Amino acid sequence: MHCYLRPQHIQAISFDLDDTLYDNLPHILNAEAELATFLQQAFPLSQAWQPHDWRSLKQQLLQQHRELAHDTSAARLATLRCGLIQLGYSAMEAERGAEQGLACFYFHRSNFRISDEVLLLLKHLSGHFRLVGITNGNVDAERIGLGDAFEFVLHPGSGVQMKPAKDMFELACLRLNIAPQHLLHVGDNMNADVRGARLAGCQSVWLNPSFGRNDSLPIATLLPHLEITSLDALAKVLVIDAK
Repeated sequence: MHCYLRPQHIQAISFDLDDTLYDNLPHILNAEAELATFLQQAFPLSQAWQPHDWRSLKQQLLQQHRELAHDTSAARLATLRCGLIQLGYSAMEAERGAEQGLACFYFHRSNFRISDEVLLLLKHLSGHFRLVGITNGNVDAERIGLGDAFEFVLHPGSGVQMKPAKDMFELACLRLNIAPQHLLHVGDNMNADVRGARLAGCQSVWLNPSFGRNDSLPIATLLPHLEITSLDALAKVLVIDAK
């Protein structure tokens, strides 16, 4: 563990979800595979496209509609709809396919449970701090077992921008009724989590390496208050300080 700035006067802790509380990559890859299978079976013309074709279309849509960059579900829905139309399906068929495809992806993307170890850790911390989630993703927090762990989980979309924008940090503080300096945010991404939290006036903890990954070097000018290699270290330090 590295302490760059001593955390102090913490009233609440916000957690990033993907790659902070679990390894997200296997679930995304599985969801992508299930979506591809669904499309090939329900919309056979999609067999003409490879994954890079869908990625290319998504990038085009993100450039044309900047707001989609802050809403992963809306971006996927738009990509599916537009892609199916380009493949030769009617607007009505494409709309139906996009909605069904998103539902398929969303189901499999959240088809897992948080480990007991992480849930126990969060329960331990909740005895000392208020806990919330702040994620750029679209995982269903209830389905994966976080329903009782957090007071609420914030997602981008509907005008709320992704981290590192201040939006979700400010919204979390507003709902918690605390000043930004009393919120400690924990996440694996140096830009989205550390820089985002610091720019919003919050304290930050960098999980490095992130869940299931190798450690990396700091690349941002705004350092975290703490750098930890495991969530267990966070509990040991913060609970001791809270006593």
